[in-house]
Amino acid sequence: MTNDAPEATPEILHYTAFSADPGGGNPAGVVLDASGLEPADMLAIAADVGYSESVFLTAPPEGLGEAGRAYTVRYYSPLAEVPFCGHATIAAAVALGERIGPGDLVFATRAGEVPVSVTVRDGAPRATLTSVEPYVAEAAGEDVAEALEALDWPAEDLDPALPPRIAFAGARHLVLAAGSRERLADLSYDFERLKALMLRLDLTTVQLVWRASDTVFHVRDPFPVGGVVEDPATGAAAAAFGAYARALRLVPEASVLTLHQGEDLGRPAELTVELRTGDPRVRVSGTGTRM
Repeated sequence: MTNDAPEATPEILHYTAFSADPGGGNPAGVVLDASGLEPADMLAIAADVGYSESVFLTAPPEGLGEAGRAYTVRYYSPLAEVPFCGHATIAAAVALGERIGPGDLVFATRAGEVPVSVTVRDGAPRATLTSVEPYVAEAAGEDVAEALEALDWPAEDLDPALPPRIAFAGARHLVLAAGSRERLADLSYDFERLKALMLRLDLTTVQLVWRASDTVFHVRDPFPVGGVVEDPATGAAAAAFGAYARALRLVPEASVLTLHQGEDLGRPAELTVELRTGDPRVRVSGTGTRM
């Protein structure tokens, strides 16, 4: 006699990252035990959850990290798998910290191994991810022009002190700097046109920034390739931006940057970006909470 009963549906947790307020930050679906799920199952769950990304944890590759604190991690938007997602990493780390305690973790992602640490500050969990080694590359003039056309942003509205670049710290992002907070706030773009450009350039988001002070930036991230108009808080883009800021010598080699995101969506978030002397990797920190 065979047992044709379907397998149990995995528990899907809902956490927000980069905010201690369930109404702020960027929500993520978190599946701490995705064993038995096929990629199609993960994509279906992510589409059903509907957040910009959901994260799925399974057993780690052999020999990776401390037993019980290392995982293979995959990230899915409602439309496709993505190589790395910062806010879902923070969300998963906070969820794990609540269950197995604070300390060090390591995530094996498609982009590479990502160390993560969880601490508790004033009773609230806080997670820090360390990116894979980043790079910053020139952005072709015609690609920048196409992005600006899709955004309906005149070129003269950009900040010439922060030139366009492609930045990577686990996923690729086009960095474009607005010359004013008003320009950043005015975002109504051609979804399909920008999506087509991003697919051609293998971009995860477009990182739109405005520099408020030497170390404080406001950012927004259109995410049409994930089926989402805008990401409320984007850890992967924050890491890439840290690499960008260092490569262009906008900040000292050792710096701590504060990125504000989600304000224009009514989901305010704060991302801390740390650059260290002698280490090309970028650290991104934030709080998180269950929704």
